[in-house]
Amino acid sequence: VYRCPNSKFQVSSVKKKTMELIDQHTKKIMEGCKERALNAGLRFENETLESIVTNRDLIELTPKVMFPTLYDYWVHDVEVLKEKGRYELYPSNPYETVINTRPAISFYNDNNPDWMNVMIFYHVLGHVDFFQNNFYFRNTWDYDFSGRALSDKRMIAGLRSEKGRWVDYIIEFSRSIDNLVGYYHELSTIDPLPGADGSERLNYYFDVFLQSGDKLKISDYIKEIERYNTCMRTDGESGEKTFFSEINKIYPEFEARYRKSRKETDGRKLDLLQYLIENSDFLAKEENRWMKTVIEAIRSTSVFLQPQIRTKIMNEGWASYWHEKLFLQDDRIGGHEVDFARTHAGVTSLPRVGLNPYALGMRLFYYIEELGDKGKYSIEFRRLTDTDQRRHYDAGNGQGREFIFKIRETLSDFTFVNTFVDQEFTDQNKLFVAGKRLNRDRMVWEYYVKSRKANDYRKMLLDSLYHPPHIEIDRSRGEDNTLYMVHHFEGKPLVRDFIANTMIGIEYLWGSPVQLETSEVIPSAAAPAAVGATQEGEAPKDLKWERVVYTSKNKELTREVIGKQG
Repeated sequence: VYRCPNSKFQVSSVKKKTMELIDQHTKKIMEGCKERALNAGLRFENETLESIVTNRDLIELTPKVMFPTLYDYWVHDVEVLKEKGRYELYPSNPYETVINTRPAISFYNDNNPDWMNVMIFYHVLGHVDFFQNNFYFRNTWDYDFSGRALSDKRMIAGLRSEKGRWVDYIIEFSRSIDNLVGYYHELSTIDPLPGADGSERLNYYFDVFLQSGDKLKISDYIKEIERYNTCMRTDGESGEKTFFSEINKIYPEFEARYRKSRKETDGRKLDLLQYLIENSDFLAKEENRWMKTVIEAIRSTSVFLQPQIRTKIMNEGWASYWHEKLFLQDDRIGGHEVDFARTHAGVTSLPRVGLNPYALGMRLFYYIEELGDKGKYSIEFRRLTDTDQRRHYDAGNGQGREFIFKIRETLSDFTFVNTFVDQEFTDQNKLFVAGKRLNRDRMVWEYYVKSRKANDYRKMLLDSLYHPPHIEIDRSRGEDNTLYMVHHFEGKPLVRDFIANTMIGIEYLWGSPVQLETSEVIPSAAAPAAVGATQEGEAPKDLKWERVVYTSKNKELTREVIGKQG
């Protein structure tokens, strides 16, 4: 969120909505920004909506992830009160925010000058381009989420008038597990990516159909691949259609078997919310079926918002890269270069301790662009061991801009950081992992440089990324209709403080006892020593783990140790 000094204009009350579309003067400025952004290579739908809002409006929108049409919920009201108190102590003006819907909607503070709106709108266009072209957002490309959210809001409001506080109980129970939605499974069921090699039908033909039974020898299998490639070369986009028209003549049973395979695989990887909706006897009762519509609304909202939290560094870095590039080339902002420099530095400066996704993401895109321009993202460059040769290497490919557009399309924060945060990038930007220790002489905590190694810095970044627990349903375990959940341990335990309430909520939605198998640290006599530690962030190296099972039955939670972690 951008911040600037306090507004000299009077801020309206929270209860009095002042959101309105921007005036024609500002709209004309922004249309000029669109033209320049498109000429630079960004791709986005031309229709956008821009609204002027006050600081208080933004305080109300923030808990709803900036979607004005999102359903009402008591937690949102608590967040509004918290933000109001914070604003009274530290008043500030957020410059803008943009939400991913059709058309894209952005909000602007009511006292921004024209030069600032130019900078901000370039940032917004960077976000919109990312929303509409990054493959991790492809589950959001085909519908207007703002309209769907409005429909959900009206549905929930109608149920509240009929069911009362029970609606909020269902929302609360569902939201306690809405981070467990099967986001990647959802992506895998969508049509193939633009430019991807082959469709699901093609994969089934070569990977399953041809390899079942004794249909083809290896030589014939290779001939089939060549026949497919010939069809694609000859007929272009319709090549696959031509290929399968011949397949259906040779194997009339192919389509029927393909459709059957789709039905067999559908529903195999249900996430927890989906499993409850489809298999809970409690929710299947006539008087409880309304709960399914509420749970599905919570789930679909979570799935829609998943790509944003998984691409935070990339998304903000991409938008910051473009607002700098395009603003400095814009001939309409002469005389405001210093204003821009001051504002831009406040947004994209690298902190010595902590993480600024704007700053890190933007510098990574500049670094990647340089790699592409100089041909450094190549085997030849990676084979060089001489420091001086690596520093002066320049193959002169000049493909950096094309390279970062490809990166913008295909990566998430995890692959982005894991691929490009190397030692040269770390050294170039003087990055390090900071530690914290107690100075006993002065009795103060002090920060120190713990490591300048790229591996350590990259690990710190990866550890900070969003990574919900991996929990699956084991249908073969659990007696008397007990729901048995298995936490696939990945080195991080669940937060024990949240287990009780979450399990009780799941038990209510399931209508029978529920069990959760997970891993926890074996208590030891040495554990209390950590209280007096003089160095923070140092994980004990001799931790031992055990598998435990939590059982929630009749709203009572019990814990049982079932063995040591292997």
